[in-house]
Amino acid sequence: MRVEKIRETYNVDIQTVHFPLHPDTPIEGKSLAELFAGRGVDLDAMYQRMKGLMDAEGLPYAERTHTYNSRLAQELGKWADTQPGGDTIHMKLYQAYFVDKKNIGDIELLVEIAESVGLDGAAARDILGNRTFQAAIDADWEKSRQYGVTGVPTYVADGKGVVGAQPYEVLVQLMDAVGAAKSGG
Repeated sequence: MRVEKIRETYNVDIQTVHFPLHPDTPIEGKSLAELFAGRGVDLDAMYQRMKGLMDAEGLPYAERTHTYNSRLAQELGKWADTQPGGDTIHMKLYQAYFVDKKNIGDIELLVEIAESVGLDGAAARDILGNRTFQAAIDADWEKSRQYGVTGVPTYVADGKGVVGAQPYEVLVQLMDAVGAAKSGG
């Protein structure tokens, strides 16, 4: 993946900042037809475009009919990042949503995903039930607003940014533009 290649090439600290993509989506989800109603969006063309981008990145991607509220998944991911090995949860959440078409707003599914990457299920249930990382995600959403993020992914370095699934070369240009030091190995 491009971001991993950047991490290997440059001495940079890469952090995920969560973004409120369709935050008003109810927990039970909403059909894409309903979400984009009246906007003139060609759902098949949108899928084909995204499928091409994911194929280029080497990521699986399925044709979805629904969108789900990702707020709790973001809170779980933020917690997982504080746990040893927890960063592996992000790919599992991606797989659940974009490939398996599951509702990542469902607490039971989120606990199952946490356990599947070796995290404590009871602790995951606790942080989700108590909304322990709610403020951290609120702060991420505010930071996204401050950065002017309008879509995902957005890459920001030293106040400069690029939006969308960009070729590796564009990310290299961003790193070079901000003077990021190359790794020694």
